[in-house]
Amino acid sequence: MEKLKFIKPTKEYEQQAYDYIQEFKDYNSDIFGTGGLHKYIGQYDEWLERLEQDRVLVPTEEKVPQETFFLIRESDNKLLGISNIRLALNDALLQRSGHIGYAIRPTERRKGYNNYQLYCDLKFCKEKGIEKVLLACYKDNVGSAKTILNNGGVLENEIIDPENGKPFQRFWIDVDQALEIGKEKYEEKSTA
Repeated sequence: MEKLKFIKPTKEYEQQAYDYIQEFKDYNSDIFGTGGLHKYIGQYDEWLERLEQDRVLVPTEEKVPQETFFLIRESDNKLLGISNIRLALNDALLQRSGHIGYAIRPTERRKGYNNYQLYCDLKFCKEKGIEKVLLACYKDNVGSAKTILNNGGVLENEIIDPENGKPFQRFWIDVDQALEIGKEKYEEKSTA
């Protein structure tokens, strides 16, 4: 795998961010983990401002503090993935979404990038003092489940999504164990 950067979003990547969202639409793929970017098309500066506000939120049942990151391939400076890390869980996040939402653009999947991205997410969680991380994915999202399991995920349960009737799975990851699993595989790939 090539060298990758795990960075906070910047103005430099505005057009790539829009292209990233468009690719999900073109491939009719669900959009997860973008920190709401898909709601800010044409308003990138406002989205960056909102991300700054999100970092310092006081946790409530409506909102929790969160940070969003871009995964960039160094060789061509291409935006490969986005992840959104919630630094606290309210009841809704505890039941459905968990600490981390993430995605790799459709044309870059099945290349190992998501495993690396989740490893970086977990390193950030460790820095923020989060010892156990909850992740969730739809049962038919085999790639996401595989990524979670590859990073030490343990299935807690399966629940039916009340909004669409689809089953989704909830996994817990012990952050220290996951980082130990990934250390040899991923440390040399990071430049961030």
